[in-house]
Amino acid sequence: MKEVIDLLRESGAMLEGHFLLSSGRHSDRYFQCARLLQYPDKAAAALASVAERIRSDMAAGKLALDAVAGPAMGGIVVAYELGRQLGLPAFFTERDDAGIMSLRRGFEVKPGQKILIAEDVVTTGKSSGESVAALESLGAEAAALACLVDRRLEGVEIPWPFYPACKVSAADWDAGNCELCRKGVPAIKPGSRKL
Repeated sequence: MKEVIDLLRESGAMLEGHFLLSSGRHSDRYFQCARLLQYPDKAAAALASVAERIRSDMAAGKLALDAVAGPAMGGIVVAYELGRQLGLPAFFTERDDAGIMSLRRGFEVKPGQKILIAEDVVTTGKSSGESVAALESLGAEAAALACLVDRRLEGVEIPWPFYPACKVSAADWDAGNCELCRKGVPAIKPGSRKL
């Protein structure tokens, strides 16, 4: 896990400041994983331990997978790289014109197909849950969740087997209780989801 944190730092993917997260919460740390994932060699290295743990669980009969899906935007490259390392097809879910997470672009899932959800960062699990809902509405099953960065607070549970590349702590405040807002530090919103 230390190697992954080193890769995040080296690539400038771990930012410090005052950030408005896509969940609406505030933090002093933001992970712009695209800065790391733009380098194929670093993406492969950062996700290698995740792929190895998943392969091991598959070989032991603890996990079965048919494909990998990542919620757009952050999960696209993670899904692709994990699919490449695991030898599985990889695709993504994305928001439709109404803002609902959907499977589009001709991607298809079959009833009973077991899907690994792949994310760049998991904070609340909202994007993952929305992707699962989209895939389950088509008959597929969420089998596990993998991510590059696990930045969940204590008490945020993941209902599937969970494979993070690293766990990093960061402040996480409700907008009304943000210490940085009280200090007058302006917040920036670097993520892709509209609030």
